[in-house]
Amino acid sequence: MEYNYFWEKGLSADNPARNIRKLVFEDEQGFIDEFDEIDEMAYHLVLMAEDRPVACGRIFPADEPDTFKLGRLAVLKEYRGLGLGVKTVLALEEKAKSLGAKGIMLSAQERARGFYESLGYKAEGDIYYEEYCPHIKMTKTL
Repeated sequence: MEYNYFWEKGLSADNPARNIRKLVFEDEQGFIDEFDEIDEMAYHLVLMAEDRPVACGRIFPADEPDTFKLGRLAVLKEYRGLGLGVKTVLALEEKAKSLGAKGIMLSAQERARGFYESLGYKAEGDIYYEEYCPHIKMTKTL
């Protein structure tokens, strides 16, 4: 299968990331507040498989100097287990580096902790809850 991706600064009304995030975070996982003001300033990546949008994620500058925050990583259910999450994270990290980031952080759902650890992320602090879902802060030096 052939994969490619595209970037958008800000999240336009017709960006396929909106539908992917709605399907994964709202419909599948039950989150309510999926879209936020950060969407307007973030860099959004959409991964395409054979011209179908199947995964997405975003990055934006964090409060810490030289650090970006990665978030809203989502892969459509029928495309999971194919390494697309890894491809998406690596592309997001490369974009952050190209924008001057020396580090990257994220708020991982606790159940995804092992996935991020396999990519070199380290957990920091205690588990906290976002919309009743356990999360952990994770960081990585780029």
